[in-house]
Amino acid sequence: MLAPYRRLFSRPGTVAFTLAGLLARLSMSMTGVSLVVLIAERRGSYALAGTVAAAGLVAVAIGMPLIGRLVDRFGQARVTVPAVLYNLVPLCGLLLCVRLGAPDWTLYLCWAAGSAVPNLGGMARARWAHLLRDAPDDRHLANSLEQSLDELCFMAGPVLGMVLCTTVAPEAGMLTAGGVGAVGALLFAAQRRTEPPTADRADVTSTSVGADAGSDVGSDAADRSPLRVPALRVLALTFLSTGMVFGALDLTTVAYADALGNRPVAGGLLALVAAGSCVAGLVFGTLRPTGPAGTRFLRGVAAMAGLLLLPLAAGLGGAGLALLGVALFAAGTGTAPTMVTGMTLIQELLPQRQLNEAMAIAVSGIMIGISTGSALAGALAEHAGPGAGYWIPAGAAALALLIALAGRRHLGTGPRPSAPTSPEPTVGATR
Repeated sequence: MLAPYRRLFSRPGTVAFTLAGLLARLSMSMTGVSLVVLIAERRGSYALAGTVAAAGLVAVAIGMPLIGRLVDRFGQARVTVPAVLYNLVPLCGLLLCVRLGAPDWTLYLCWAAGSAVPNLGGMARARWAHLLRDAPDDRHLANSLEQSLDELCFMAGPVLGMVLCTTVAPEAGMLTAGGVGAVGALLFAAQRRTEPPTADRADVTSTSVGADAGSDVGSDAADRSPLRVPALRVLALTFLSTGMVFGALDLTTVAYADALGNRPVAGGLLALVAAGSCVAGLVFGTLRPTGPAGTRFLRGVAAMAGLLLLPLAAGLGGAGLALLGVALFAAGTGTAPTMVTGMTLIQELLPQRQLNEAMAIAVSGIMIGISTGSALAGALAEHAGPGAGYWIPAGAAALALLIALAGRRHLGTGPRPSAPTSPEPTVGATR
């Protein structure tokens, strides 16, 4: 199964930027739990920890597309290096404010100020899209690999952060995450030979990754938001609903395990969700894609919606943790194909010069969805019992399917021409 992935890394420079990006993303997956443990330990308030984390998440969701636009305009290295160095300042400020007992508002200010977070996962996918622009099958394989690496980080990062915070010092998780993240991002930015071209260079060379991408090379195209493309709006809303699945599934699982008197097991149950997605992503990458990406995306969202009925049935039926774990692993297998095909669609429908911003918009949608899903699931679990919270991820997945079906004409569910056949703008053109 791994042989096709070895073929990807036969290209010069791919191993270096993949490992560097993996290091940076591991630090990002450590941050959430490390922040909560730090504030809860030093300030004695989980409520404060949760609201500070939520404020930072919203700030990042707003700032990430702006950083993505700068990356498209000036290049990955020229934006990543100053952004990473800048973010170390509010991180150090947060640690000092927590340690010195500064007013609570300073914690919100510091954490929200660290919103200049480069989307390392999106930048890695943009590099693969550039390197594999003439090999759609390998691009599908690379997107599957990146999704599996994301899941691997979300299995290992929270565990590592928790261990550091509880065995070394409450600040250890955040310090390690900041240091590892900075080193990984700087190493990633140093890999210049695999860096995709900037917007201006893409316009000159007409570099593109999809049939529609090269059809719009106007001088002011890079100044327009990729959200002007209807397909990206559909994908962003679908990803927002998918983020609600992630947030609600995590919180509901913790509440369910706590209700059964086994809260420490919740981490293992959540790891099973990520493991299911990781395995599904690796297997999905080895399958040769057939049919338009839009059709495959619809099938992926439908499968995700169907599989999320399993934890709902287990929760409402009062199943034990072992049976719930099986249901969560199975549910996790439905998310990776959806995410992989969604990112492939973005690469096909958006020009190279807007790829980083477009993928950052998708990730921001997921982040907003995670916050929304967590809040809704928490309220439902508190007032209707822990198992009832699984209605939220099941409902969010059904909503994602409805959105995708409603916007399917924008996703190119039919055969795609190899070149524009008329002077009219195509789906991938920014208007």
